[in-house]
Amino acid sequence: MSKVVKCKTLDGKDVAFVDEIIGSGAVKDVYFSPDKSYVVGFYRDKQDAQARDRLQMIAGKYRESIFNNVGGDYWKNLLCWPTSVLEHEGKLGIVVPAYAKEFFFEFGSKNNDMLSIKGKEKEGKWFAASNLRNRFVDPRELGDWLTHLKMCVLLARATRRLHFAGLAHSDLSYKNVLVNPARGGACVIDLDGLVVPGKYPPDVVGTPDFIAPEVVATAHLSKDDPKRCLPRRETDQHALAVLIYMYLLYRHPLRGGKVHDMQDETRDESLMMGEKALFVEHPTDTSNRIKASNARASELPWADTNKVPYSIAGPYLSKLFKQAFVDGLHDPSKRPSANDWERDLVKTVDLIQPCQNAACEQKWYVFDNSKTPKCPFCDAPFKGKLPILNLYSSRKEGSYRPDDHRLMVWTNQSIFWWHANNLIVPNERLGDDQRPRVGYFVLHQDKWWLVNERLPDLYDVTAKTSIPIGGKLELKDGQQILFAKGDGGRLAFVQMVEP
Repeated sequence: MSKVVKCKTLDGKDVAFVDEIIGSGAVKDVYFSPDKSYVVGFYRDKQDAQARDRLQMIAGKYRESIFNNVGGDYWKNLLCWPTSVLEHEGKLGIVVPAYAKEFFFEFGSKNNDMLSIKGKEKEGKWFAASNLRNRFVDPRELGDWLTHLKMCVLLARATRRLHFAGLAHSDLSYKNVLVNPARGGACVIDLDGLVVPGKYPPDVVGTPDFIAPEVVATAHLSKDDPKRCLPRRETDQHALAVLIYMYLLYRHPLRGGKVHDMQDETRDESLMMGEKALFVEHPTDTSNRIKASNARASELPWADTNKVPYSIAGPYLSKLFKQAFVDGLHDPSKRPSANDWERDLVKTVDLIQPCQNAACEQKWYVFDNSKTPKCPFCDAPFKGKLPILNLYSSRKEGSYRPDDHRLMVWTNQSIFWWHANNLIVPNERLGDDQRPRVGYFVLHQDKWWLVNERLPDLYDVTAKTSIPIGGKLELKDGQQILFAKGDGGRLAFVQMVEP
C-alpha cells in the first residue's frame, strides 16, 4: 500500500499526495491526491529563483486575474490551471486540478482496445491525423464535423483568454490540449510554462509540427542572440492555426511532397518546417502539394487536397487559413489572432447543415453558397427547401447594415440571443438568462416555421405582423423578420434555396 504524504503549499494550504508516480513528462513526475481530485507534479531538476517566482505568479496573480473576474468559473473546464506551489524534500512542485472524466478514453482503440488506451488521456494526436483516426480509434470516440468545430471554438477561446491576460502558452500542440470530439470538449493543459514577454522567457521552443517557422529557422542560434526567435503570442497563433487545420482536415498544413535535402533528413525537416515552410494548399505555388497517389488508404480522402480542399471549411475559415499559412506563415504580424479564430468559428457553426445521408461519417457540412448544395464528405445532395437567414443589425434607429453572418435552418435548429442582437457575444461573459435558446425552427407539412419561445419583439416586417411568445411564423423567400428592437437588434432576410 502506497503511503500518503502530507505537506503545505508555499501559501500555507494543506496538501497531500499518494507516493506513487502516475505519470512522467519531460520535466515533472506526477502524483495523485488521495481522492484523485487534484495532482501534484514535482520538477526533477532543481529550479532557479526565476522559475519559482514565475510559478508563484502563475498560481497566484495570473490565476486570480482570470478566475476571479466576470465569467471566471467558465474557464475551470477550459484551462487546467495550477492552483498552488509547494516544496518537498528539496523539490519544487505544483498543485493542479485533475482532468475532467470526459478527457479520458471511454472505449479506447479498435479491436477490443488493442492499443490499451482505454482510460488514458485523450491527447489530440489521435483525432488530428486521418491515419490514426481511421486505423485505431473506436468510432464512438471520434465525434463528427460539428463537434470538431465546437472543439476548435473552445480552443480558440482559451487561447484568446491567455493572450488577453498578456500571457503566451509557448507550447500549444495536440500534446498540451486534451479533447473530447464525441462532445466537442477541449482543455488546455501544461500551463506552468506560460511566457510573459519581457519578464518570464520560455522554457521550451515547442512541440515539432507546431513550432512556428521563424523559431525553427533560428533554433541554431544561442538564446541570447537578438536574431533568435523564441515562443510568444505570435508563435501561439501559428500553433493554433495548425491545430484547427488538423482538427478539421486531419492532415498537416506544411507536410507535403516537397523534398529540400535528399541526403540529410534532419536538415530537410528543418527547412520544411522553418525557412522553406510552404502551405500544402498554397494557391499559386503547388510544389509542396501532398502526393495523394502515395498516401495510405487510411489517409484518404483527407490526403487528397483536390477532393477535400480547405475551402470546405466555408468562407470565414478559408480566409483565416490563407491568412495563417500564406500571408502570415513567414510574417508573424499577419497571423490571425485567437479572437479572429473564435469569432469566425462561431459564424461557421451557424453555416453548418446536417447531411441527409445517414451513413455519412462526418454528419455535418458547411453550406457552400450554391443552388445545388451537397455534402463534400460523401457527395450526398441536399433535397428539399433550404431556408437561409441573412443577418443585418441596427446601428441607429431604422437603419440596418449587413453583418456578413448567416444562419442556416434545419429541423430543431435553435436561435439564441446572440442571433437576435449582435451586441451579445457568445462567450464566457454570457449571463445565465442569455444562454437558453429563444426560438427554434421546424419543418411541418413541407413548410418551414420559426417558433417563438422568448423573443418579445419578434415581428414579420413583410406582413407587418407581431409574433407573440408561443406563436409561430412561416418562413418565405424574400421575407424580412425583426428579431429584436434597439441597438444591435437584428433583422433577417430569408432566402429559400430549392435545388
